[in-house]
Amino acid sequence: MVAEHVAVDAAIAPTAALIADPTRAAMLTALLDGRALAAGELAALAGVSAATASSHLARLLGGGMVTVVSQGRHRYYRLAGPEVAEVLEVLARVGARPETRSLRQSRQARLLEEARTCYDHLAGRAGVELLRALLAAGCLVGEEAFEVTSEGRAGLGGLGVDVDAVRGARRRFAPACLDWTERRPHLGGALGAALTCALMDRGWYRKGAVRRVVEVTEAGREGVAAIFECKDPTLHALVT
Repeated sequence: MVAEHVAVDAAIAPTAALIADPTRAAMLTALLDGRALAAGELAALAGVSAATASSHLARLLGGGMVTVVSQGRHRYYRLAGPEVAEVLEVLARVGARPETRSLRQSRQARLLEEARTCYDHLAGRAGVELLRALLAAGCLVGEEAFEVTSEGRAGLGGLGVDVDAVRGARRRFAPACLDWTERRPHLGGALGAALTCALMDRGWYRKGAVRRVVEVTEAGREGVAAIFECKDPTLHALVT
């Protein structure tokens, strides 16, 4: 039987090979919170020597998976963009969950499930519930991608989100991002990032002690609870 050549639209094998290596996968996962990390930090997180880390980072850089900025003697790496984070999140969703082998790992897993960043937007149970509340309040409409209603524009504006400016960003506006722990969508894209930034700026959320984990603050508990229970589509009572 003669094998039939199948034309492809994109060469996915080289990219998949870059992610498939355990050391490079660990480095990419460490960068999933959107922050830039030094090569030495990534080496320590991946459990390899500085020389080995440098070799792997060169491959990731050449493959367009990361970018690098030099500051003095240090080189800081970050994911090349949200599309790389999306690929990693999808792989996490379809892959097997790692077995927790200690109380510390169990606690970290629980915190990640509760609230974390998915590159630059809120994910985990907190992100899923935030999207649910915004849809229930009539601020957003849609399923696989969302649009802001007139009521939502006023409410999000009160929270500090300039919807028009966000729409001009060079990335998808407001896609549904299927959460890998909750198996339900949270709000992604430029709008998800802007809303998360606004909640951070208001002091409602802060970076947690565990990488990627975010925590609701005392100041934010009332405001976040009000969003989740909101019956007023304008969200006006929350932001005045």
